[in-house]
Amino acid sequence: MSRNKTAGYKGPYGYQKRREGDGRSCVRYKCGLTNTIQDVLRQRPGWMEVKDDGEWDFNWCDVGWLRENFDHSYMEEHVRICHFRNHYELTRKNLMVKNLKRYRKTLEREAGRIEASKCDFFPRTFELPSEYHLFVEEFKRSPGSTWIMKPVARSQGKGIFLFQKLKDIMDWKKDGSRSEEQRDETQVESYVAQRYIENPYLISGRKFDLRVYVLVTSYIPLKAWLYRDGFARFSSTRFSLTSIDDQYVHLTNVAVQKTAPDYDPEKGCKWQMQQLRRYLTARHGTETIEALFKDIDNIFVRSLQSVQKVIINDKHCFELYGYDILLDQDLKPWLIEVNASPSLTASSQEDYEMKCCLLEDTLHIVDIEGSCQENPLLFPDLRLTGREKRVGGYDLMWNDGPVYREDVNLETLGSACFTANTHLGCVNDRKKQLRQLLKPFPGKKRI
Repeated sequence: MSRNKTAGYKGPYGYQKRREGDGRSCVRYKCGLTNTIQDVLRQRPGWMEVKDDGEWDFNWCDVGWLRENFDHSYMEEHVRICHFRNHYELTRKNLMVKNLKRYRKTLEREAGRIEASKCDFFPRTFELPSEYHLFVEEFKRSPGSTWIMKPVARSQGKGIFLFQKLKDIMDWKKDGSRSEEQRDETQVESYVAQRYIENPYLISGRKFDLRVYVLVTSYIPLKAWLYRDGFARFSSTRFSLTSIDDQYVHLTNVAVQKTAPDYDPEKGCKWQMQQLRRYLTARHGTETIEALFKDIDNIFVRSLQSVQKVIINDKHCFELYGYDILLDQDLKPWLIEVNASPSLTASSQEDYEMKCCLLEDTLHIVDIEGSCQENPLLFPDLRLTGREKRVGGYDLMWNDGPVYREDVNLETLGSACFTANTHLGCVNDRKKQLRQLLKPFPGKKRI
């Protein structure tokens, strides 16, 4: 299908002059959101917002805009957009599990059960109503257990509920006796039924999960960056399985928790990732927690590999994923879901500053300015080479294979001494690192 010319610009390098007589050019951006990302884009030197149908070089759009416009948009070489065309292969709950199950079977067939077991990080999950009978078989094997129902394409905790009895989900019963036409008339929204983690790790008696940010700039080859910062989201009420209807006990989504009667907006319900890692290390020791975070790294890599062959790779696209990870009492991490549009709305000043830094560093890596480094008038601060292992708070985690830390002795290749280049929850001295990285060209002044 041919694309209409709704994006890109045919002038040199795809940029336009800010105004006649001004030698410095600008990046034209379009933004469909009104939260932190809009602030970051407005403050970025040399960037100018375009409205409505104006031609753009960079587009931070929502997935709705992508669905309606991507296939009809012509994009010049330099243009960048913040989603892959079929991002939902990883971010819709049912498709994520489908792809992980298929990937696990492939690993077991090609590499054996031990390798396949490295994908055992998501709870037993069934799509309803299509897998209702399979679910019932599993349900009956563990009577009295708790399950959680989630709509496949909603977010912020909407539509989620827990259940322990089949009568609670009769609306999703797949009745083979009805005709296809009758089933269509009474079609219900697709959900996933997932085994609920009944033994979550608790801090002060409260459940929490982790929000972690992973940036993918290419699927073929796979290139992924892990952000050092993130946070733990706590429930406001002490955990108990005796009250499965209380969403303030079981759902950690900020959108849910901020509606709790005793929610304190000043205090919030988050810990920064560094604080959580320090707490866990103090309780369990460095070696145990390093092993835990290595297991979390494995979730990122395996989940991305599970969709690598089905995501439509496009050099114009990148994706900032928000991973939700839950820890159980045994310090086993579980993948709950992956978000294509993680919330960029800040819940506190600290949260706002963290998300601003995250987004600034995302733009550094996407490096749309870098496509014009041949032009000395454009952005003399940027000196990315494409070989960086770290940019601001991001560490390159995977580049068509595992990436290792700079301080590793190459003689240890193949030994257990090789350490992955990931630093989740570690010190994020991004300003110092960026000062070293974004040096001006020789003879140019820093702007």
